[in-house]
Amino acid sequence: MKRSVNLLTMLFFLVLSTISLNAQVKLPAIFSDNMVLQQKTNVAFFGIAGKNATVKVSTSWNKKSYTAKAGSDGKWKVKVSTPSAGGPYEVTVSESNTIKFKNVLIGEVWVCSGQSNMEMPVKGYMNQPVLGSNEAIAISENPSVRLFSVTKATNLQPQDNFEGSWQLCEPETVSNFSATAYFFGLMLNKALDVPVGLINTSWGGTRIEPWMSEAGIKNFDFLTLPDKNLTGTLSPQLPTVLFNGMVNPMVGYGIRGAIWYQGESNRNEPEKYVKLLPGLVENWRSLWGVGEFPFYYVQVAPYNYGNTGLNSAYIREAMLKASTSISNIGMACIMDLGEEFCIHPADKKAGGDRLAYQALAKTYGKKGFAADGPVLKEMKIEGQLVKLTFDNAVNGLTSFGKELSCFEVAGENKVFYPAEAFIAGQGVTVVSKFVNTPVAVRYAFKDFIVGDLFNTEGIPASSFRTDDWPVK
Repeated sequence: MKRSVNLLTMLFFLVLSTISLNAQVKLPAIFSDNMVLQQKTNVAFFGIAGKNATVKVSTSWNKKSYTAKAGSDGKWKVKVSTPSAGGPYEVTVSESNTIKFKNVLIGEVWVCSGQSNMEMPVKGYMNQPVLGSNEAIAISENPSVRLFSVTKATNLQPQDNFEGSWQLCEPETVSNFSATAYFFGLMLNKALDVPVGLINTSWGGTRIEPWMSEAGIKNFDFLTLPDKNLTGTLSPQLPTVLFNGMVNPMVGYGIRGAIWYQGESNRNEPEKYVKLLPGLVENWRSLWGVGEFPFYYVQVAPYNYGNTGLNSAYIREAMLKASTSISNIGMACIMDLGEEFCIHPADKKAGGDRLAYQALAKTYGKKGFAADGPVLKEMKIEGQLVKLTFDNAVNGLTSFGKELSCFEVAGENKVFYPAEAFIAGQGVTVVSKFVNTPVAVRYAFKDFIVGDLFNTEGIPASSFRTDDWPVK
């Protein structure tokens, strides 16, 4: 009998210790040593603890403690005040256990997402290089830049955690990190002289719909949610599954904004993409709860997609239209960087830099340089001549000594012919000997073409058309 009592007592304490262990405070992987917290705001800390437990978060920069009470589901969240950029600091989170995060910096935090052109690492893909990568990697050690790569995951339900951790910026880490994101962050770090944290969550070949939440998908009557009873390996193309697995676990983490490089996989549906891109932005903003944070994206580059599907100029047009569709959004144009037979342009630094120009000018208020390329302002027809003027060309236009070769003109028959074009004053004059009475102009409106029109600051003009004739 005594032996039975002792056995029951041991079992009781074993169960009690197991319950206590399971009730320990835990945070998602986005909180780790080496993390960067957004400066001069109230950043959220959140996670799981025991039912109705009180969680304390203590910060070394102001010697303050903040408390939050977990709900009946164990979830808790608390806002913590951050100072101007600096560090390193420590953050301690405690309940029945204690977690200490070390080497924490305060600075600027950006989420970086999309498909393969965002995923492409600084070292490049197999047989597909990134220009200047070896030097960039060799000199990359930088204590003020931190990198987080989210491990690929799909899920039909929103997840509370994913795999990954904040890494120091040093050659081996940089080599495998998103090139576009890295060059973007590096310019911010140099221009602002503050720590920068970059969170890369991307998956090659994916459409935009998987990156939206269920609430975001429901805003579009032409989209359908996947069956929640699906089993087995989930396709990363299913709506919501990448948001659930690779974005939701960090929703609410303090950020300044997001950058995006995607669109190739949606290229045959430009009329939908022009709605989906701002839809994704508004979806993320509503869930993050930190206001209308800035969102900048790369317009897909020209590429030879072959004879299948639409001319990719239409998806570029959709992306250009999206750049003015909602507030606090902007596009980086890379019309000059496309490669005919490689969908991953090698000059990732130029793309990352142009995203940084967007952020520096529009988010951080820096002046004295250009962020946007020339955008058509007005078309005037004078006989056989078509005269075009442009916004974002205060100091004029240039082709850097090359002949302008990307313009076409059409008459009422809607047949486009090659045109001569030359820079004159504040614009471009276009004429074709094959069209006596022009009605429409197109610039670089082809699958693959190398753009040749820039402002004098070196930012290229997007492909564009003055007509609205049906897509074909």
